[in-house]
Amino acid sequence: MKKIALTGCPNVGKSVVFSRLTGVNVISSNYPGTTVDFTKGTTAIGGEKFELIDVPGTYSLEPTSKAEEVAQTMLQEGDIVINVVDATHLERNLYLTLEILERKKPTIVALNLWDETKHLGIDIDVEKLEQLLGVPIVKTCALCGTGIKELASAVGDAKPSKTIESPMSEEERWLRVGEIIRDVQVVHHRHHTIRERIADATVKPATGIPIAILAILFVFLFIIEIGNAIIEYLLDPIFCNYYGPWIVGVVNSFAPSGLLHDLLIGTSTVEALDFEQSLGILTTGIYVPFGMVLPFIITFYFMLSLLEDLGYLPRLAILVDTGLHKLGLHGSAIVPTILGCGCNVPGALATRILETKKQRFIAMTLMAITVPCMAQSAMIIAILGRYGIKWILIVYSTLFVLYISLGLVLKRVVKGESPELLLEVPPYRRPDPVTLLKKTWSKAYSFLAEAVPFVILGIFIVNLLYVFGIVDVLSRVFSPILTTLLGLPEGAIIALILGVLRKDIAIGMLLPLGMSPQQLTIACIILATYFPCIATFFVMLHELGVRYMLKAAGLMVAVSLSAGIIMRMILIGI
Repeated sequence: MKKIALTGCPNVGKSVVFSRLTGVNVISSNYPGTTVDFTKGTTAIGGEKFELIDVPGTYSLEPTSKAEEVAQTMLQEGDIVINVVDATHLERNLYLTLEILERKKPTIVALNLWDETKHLGIDIDVEKLEQLLGVPIVKTCALCGTGIKELASAVGDAKPSKTIESPMSEEERWLRVGEIIRDVQVVHHRHHTIRERIADATVKPATGIPIAILAILFVFLFIIEIGNAIIEYLLDPIFCNYYGPWIVGVVNSFAPSGLLHDLLIGTSTVEALDFEQSLGILTTGIYVPFGMVLPFIITFYFMLSLLEDLGYLPRLAILVDTGLHKLGLHGSAIVPTILGCGCNVPGALATRILETKKQRFIAMTLMAITVPCMAQSAMIIAILGRYGIKWILIVYSTLFVLYISLGLVLKRVVKGESPELLLEVPPYRRPDPVTLLKKTWSKAYSFLAEAVPFVILGIFIVNLLYVFGIVDVLSRVFSPILTTLLGLPEGAIIALILGVLRKDIAIGMLLPLGMSPQQLTIACIILATYFPCIATFFVMLHELGVRYMLKAAGLMVAVSLSAGIIMRMILIGI
C-alpha cells in the first residue's frame, strides 16, 4: 500500500483535510503545534487504497523541536506528498513547500483556506504558481469540503518538481519565495471588517488583556453554571429517583449483607441513598464519574474546542508571551497549560512544541504541580462549591501563585536556553457546529473510557484497605504529618494513596471524612500539587528521562508539603 504524507505549516487545516480524505474521526485544532504525534488513516482513491499520514505541522524541514523531527521522519516515509498551504499566508508557507519539492518526491499542493483570500483581498494566479512550482495545485476549503474531491482525484497526477533545483541555501530559498510571490500574488487595498477589528483588539495588550480576562471568566462560569445545572436538573433526579432504588434492590436480592454487599453498594439503602460516601462500586463508583464529573468535562471540552476553532488561542499566546518569558517559557506554553486543564497527559505531550529541554521541563513541572485536570477540577468544584465559591477561589489562587513563583525560580536554576516565540496568527473563523460536537464527544468519551475503570478500581482498593486494617496502620504512621503539620484527619492518607492512580478519585475520597471547608481546601491544594496521576507520571518519565523526572517529583513533594503547612496556618491557625 502506498503512503501519502500530508504535510504543511501549523494551523493550515491539515487535520481537517486528513479527516475529509479518510473519514477518520480525527481531532483538528486551530492552534499551531497541536498535532504533535502523527496520525494514520486509509483512503480509497480511484479504486486504489492508500495509507494517509497526518504529519505534525512544521515551518521547516530543518528540525529545532521534536514535532519538526517527527515531520521530517514521516515525510521520508511517504511515497506521495500532499502539501497543505494556507493561501492567506502564501509567502510564509512557500518556504516549506520549496524544501519539500527539493526532495524530488511526487507532490501535490493543496491551496487551502481559498475562500478566505476573497475576504482579505488576495488574488493568486494559480496557473502561474503551478508552472513555477512544477507540481499540480488544487484550491480547497477543507472546513466546508470544497475541493477535497478534486484533491483526491489529483493524487494520480502527483509528480516531482522539475522547476525547483536542489539543494538551495536558506537565503536562496527565501529569494525564490519572494520572486514567486511577486509573480503570482496581488493584494488589494480594502477596509478592515468588523471581524478584523476584533482580531486586532484581541492582540493589543491594552484591549486584549481585559478581553482575555473576561473570556476566561466567562468560560469557567459557563463550565460551573451549566455543569451544575446538568447535575441538578438532569442527573441527580435520574440517580436518586431511578438508578439508586433500582440498583440497591437488585444487589439486596442476592447479597442483602456481607462483604459483597458492601463492595457493590456500600452503606446505601433504598430509604437512604448515599452516592458520595457509601464507597460502593455501583453507587459511588458510577455516580462520581457520571453524576459529578462528566457534566464539567463536557462543558470544558466544548468551550476549549470553541476557542480552538475560533482562532482565539494563538492570540492568547501572544498576550501571555511577555509574562511567560519571565518564567523561562514563551507564549506557546499556554497550549500545554490549557490542554492540561482538560487532562495532564496531552498537556505533557504538547510540550514537544517547545524548542528546548529547559522549556519542556519547566512547562511540564509547572503543569503537573499547579494545573488540575478537568476531572480533578470538577471534584474540587463539586465538594467545595456547596460551602461557597470563596473556597474554590482560594484553591485556584494558591495554585496561580505557585505557578508564578515556581516559574521564576525554575527559570534561574534550570540550565538551558529559552528562545523567542515564532507564531503565525490565523484569522478568526466561524466554527463548524458538527466539528465542535465531534471534538467534545470524542474527548468526553476518552475521559469515560479511562476514568470509570480507575474509579471502580480505586473504590475496590479502598474497601480492601479498610477490611484488612491497612488504613488504620497507615493513618498511625503518617499521623504526625497529617494532623500536626497539615491539620487533616488521619483518614486523609487514603486520598493521598489513591491520588497516585487518579487525582479526582482521591478528592472524592475526602467526602466520607467529615472535614470542614478549611480542611477540604487544604486537602485539595495538597492533592493538586503533591504528585501527578500515574498516567501523567509515565508520560513525563518518557519525555523528561529518569534524572529530570526525579527532580520534578522531589520538587512536587516539597512544594505540596510547604503549601499545605502555610495554608493550614492561614486557614486554621497554628
